Amino acid sequence: MVLLFLFAAVTSGGGNAEGALAIEPCPHANAALVVVRTTEHRLYACETGSIVRSYDVRLGRHGTGKTRAGDGKTPLGTYPLGAPRASKDYGIFIPIGYPIAQQVRRGLTGGAIGLHGPLHSVRWLGRTVNWFDTSDGCIGIATDDEMSILARWVRTKRPRTIVIE
Repeated sequence: MVLLFLFAAVTSGGGNAEGALAIEPCPHANAALVVVRTTEHRLYACETGSIVRSYDVRLGRHGTGKTRAGDGKTPLGTYPLGAPRASKDYGIFIPIGYPIAQQVRRGLTGGAIGLHGPLHSVRWLGRTVNWFDTSDGCIGIATDDEMSILARWVRTKRPRTIVIE
């Protein structure tokens, strides 16, 4: 039944004028950028409007739409992206500048949001660590190897922004 629905959607034009179902996740043509599609549980590393890498991710255990510290949700929006740094719990942590000043003025709270690999105690789970959303609001990459590759790309290309949608 699902296959029939997908076939019908693709053959009938599905969602845009060209008939493609997916929307390009890398909208900014002249900057390195990180985009997280929360509905896809996918992170895209973008350069000059093209995807150069992508990763499966886990999100906050209570979904998205962070409004306060401790709510277990991943924030949605456009944020500054910091430089990768060492983390005693996760190996590498890349800070996300949540909340931005406008959000603070609206009363949103929280902090210590970022991109990171698996908690050291569950590394042995490998990719299965991303089967469930378990973070306190961060965006989790499944393996230390993937996180190292992403961190190296961030250090080299210096994307200043992450879009979480």
